[in-house]
Amino acid sequence: MRLSLRLLSSVVQKRPFYITTPIFYVNAAPHLGHLYTAVVADAIQRFEKLTNPDCNVIFSTGTDEHGTKIQQAAAQANLPLQNYCNNISQEYRDLFDEFEVGYTDYIRTTEERHKRAVRHFWKKLVKQDYIYKAKYAGWYSVNDEAFVPESHTREEITKDGKIKVSVESGHQLEWTEETNYMFRLSAFKTHLQEWLKPDGVIQPSKFQKQLQDFLASDAYFPDISVSRPSSRVHWAVRVPDDEEQSIYVWLDALINYLTVCGYPDEEQLMSRRAWPADVHVVGKDILKFHGIYWPAFLMAARWQPPRRLVCHSHWTVDGSKMSKSLGNVVAPRSVPAPAALRYVLLREATLADDANYSETKLVNIANSELADTLGNLASRACGAALNPRHELPPPHAHELRDVARREPAARLLRALERLPEICHQHYSSYQFYKGVDAVIHVLHLANLFFETMKPWELKKKPEGQKELDVVLHVTLETLRICSIILQPIIPSLSGRLLDKLQVPKDCRYWQHCERPSWRIKGAIFETKNIQSGKFVLFQRIYVDKKNVQKKKAIV
Repeated sequence: MRLSLRLLSSVVQKRPFYITTPIFYVNAAPHLGHLYTAVVADAIQRFEKLTNPDCNVIFSTGTDEHGTKIQQAAAQANLPLQNYCNNISQEYRDLFDEFEVGYTDYIRTTEERHKRAVRHFWKKLVKQDYIYKAKYAGWYSVNDEAFVPESHTREEITKDGKIKVSVESGHQLEWTEETNYMFRLSAFKTHLQEWLKPDGVIQPSKFQKQLQDFLASDAYFPDISVSRPSSRVHWAVRVPDDEEQSIYVWLDALINYLTVCGYPDEEQLMSRRAWPADVHVVGKDILKFHGIYWPAFLMAARWQPPRRLVCHSHWTVDGSKMSKSLGNVVAPRSVPAPAALRYVLLREATLADDANYSETKLVNIANSELADTLGNLASRACGAALNPRHELPPPHAHELRDVARREPAARLLRALERLPEICHQHYSSYQFYKGVDAVIHVLHLANLFFETMKPWELKKKPEGQKELDVVLHVTLETLRICSIILQPIIPSLSGRLLDKLQVPKDCRYWQHCERPSWRIKGAIFETKNIQSGKFVLFQRIYVDKKNVQKKKAIV
């Protein structure tokens, strides 16, 4: 029943589930914020595959490699432009591979397939009479690669005098006058308002309201520049039939979402049937480009807008905004526990509000929840001291009923039975932090249950074996269900624990966690083997003032 109600279920529509990250600008190496965008998108697509095992997922990410800032960055690095782009793009690819971002297509704007798509899309806009040439004057942000309307600027006083900055980004602006090609954005105000009417087009809702308010104002809704003189921006796709103009970097970049679908090849488009995209995951700093400009471009070219944008807020570091000038930009591969970083990003951040990163928080959460709450419980329930035969024993019916009447066992069983539905609701609304919180709550109850039942004492009693079997069965079943639910969050760690429990690969989908074993009608319980040997799921992190080391937890 739940699957049929999911608005984005592509299985019902017999088409792929298409999800994207933005393509990341290669003017600098990737940082924490870039990784966060990617793991949010990855968690969404992993959850989709868990709930719809037969679903074909197309998950694209990649790099945006054109524009003024790339020219400047390559010059500063003293590298040829293409070599510079290759190096930074590979850094992104390596980062995403290391953090288990399961993309199916890695797109680069310097690829010939993409340039072909950009030129074709431009010609379509020209044919529909939505592009014209005109003299343009306005405030331009080199950092944002964007013109900024006068209404979105403010003055700031610096030691060098007054400057103009963008209200949205805070970046300095320069007055620019040039002849460019313009896009008739003003023709789409009403169409954009209609597209933004249904709830859930932009999530969280606060970001949808921001766009609605922007369009509802009586302020002038101007046409926008979609090209720059090639004398200023030479590292770009040239405007077809006009070598003196380069296509605006944002229009170029946005078209990547169509390139991945096979555009403009009609045969590929028909075979993939991926458009419109089910979800674009974006940061709030590029919401306007994806929520105003991109749907307008698509409408002009007679394409449907994306089905949904999932917009997230930013990460600060020790309470301050990440910036090169402050020297607090976090390189994800340099943190004390890269294996825990993905977990902490999805565990701590809410989409709607900025989250704060600190090394102390990372270490504390990793040790408390991954090493202790989850890992230590698994080590004890699987260890030779209490489970010398390395097995999942049956939950003897009489003893299970007896144990289930006591606290905290009763609380654990009730919470465990509700957990899959609670997490399904949270994951479906992209509130991964709430889903993880619910799992950790159940694992805390499981640890309390384990301590209260004192299995080490049951093991010493000849009459205690059946009750010990119940304790082990309930604990291992709790770990199985929690591991299945955590797969979108910590794929490798969840997979290792499910391997330890010898759960078959084809029994790790959402349907397999919806009921604990004792609630499955007609279930026949037999003793099952689990993997033997010492098991440490996550090594505790020990931090001193001089260095950061990982050491195995002593259980």
